[in-house]
Amino acid sequence: MKSAKLTVSALAVIAASATAAAARDQIQVSGSSTVLPYATIVAEAFGENTDFPTPVVESGGSSAGLKKFCEGVGENTIDIANASRPIKDSEKEACKAAGVTEIMEVRIGYDGIVFASDINGNDFAFTAADWFNALAAEVVQDGKIVANPYTKWSEIRADLPDQEILAFVPGTKHGTREVFEEKVIAAGCEETGAAEVFTAEKGEDDGEAACMSLRTDGKSVDIDGDYTETLARIQSAPNGIGVFGLSFYENNTDKLKVATIGGITPSTETIAKGEYPVSRPLFFYVKKQHIGTIPGLKEYVEFFVSDELAGPEGPLAAYGLVSDPELAATQTAVADEATIAQ
Repeated sequence: MKSAKLTVSALAVIAASATAAAARDQIQVSGSSTVLPYATIVAEAFGENTDFPTPVVESGGSSAGLKKFCEGVGENTIDIANASRPIKDSEKEACKAAGVTEIMEVRIGYDGIVFASDINGNDFAFTAADWFNALAAEVVQDGKIVANPYTKWSEIRADLPDQEILAFVPGTKHGTREVFEEKVIAAGCEETGAAEVFTAEKGEDDGEAACMSLRTDGKSVDIDGDYTETLARIQSAPNGIGVFGLSFYENNTDKLKVATIGGITPSTETIAKGEYPVSRPLFFYVKKQHIGTIPGLKEYVEFFVSDELAGPEGPLAAYGLVSDPELAATQTAVADEATIAQ
């Protein structure tokens, strides 16, 4: 009898959650500013071409979106979290603790992280090592760890422009920041040999942290808003260099000039071929427990990853998304409502 009572109680909780979710008829999406323009395009097309209301899509960063996503189940919680990085194990655990126990991971395609400056400014050909030496809080000189002394790009490498170092970097709540730290700053730390010195002097954990610790003397500026704020900062400080998603740059080529990394110019073609070194997959995460209670939720997800929208000839590719070569597998996973392990 005790077991039966628990079962009935659990069903009552599930029913209450479903009823609460059903009280809202508009899909709610939050998260990555990189995924934002793609999700906005899809949401508007979904509202125009189906009988469902246009979903509400908000930005705020990957981490912030996933935090909201993991607050629980019901009409007062969002249905989808956009992310420019994979969900972390700690976020999966937070979701599980709050009752979000069925999560669908949907990969929509690929994007690149680019470094762009004022259209009328200097040309830059960077390496990851250049960025580490420019922005790290500590660097290695003559085998010793010192506070970063560099003030101009030309001090880092003679063939770089004689221009003051000023970088506008996505804040820590953005998925772009994590990819930037991992694929550019940490990679540059390894390239310069600083990683080995840091580890020897500070130990493995502190050495790794030192590799990705950015300077706080005004040369590296965190941007908590989206890419439009970064663009505005460059327009007011033309010597600044911003860290952007490829699609944002490609839609602002009249204002921005892009740099190369490792001799490779970022483009949908170089990313699709795997040539450009700073690229990443883009995702959104779906609360499966809201499917069947929030009208149109599964239909929206299927619409998003359809060939017509996310394929190589679709509007998302036209905006800058690199279409996923495994899109068909994603479509099958969505149809089957496949979930990730927690």
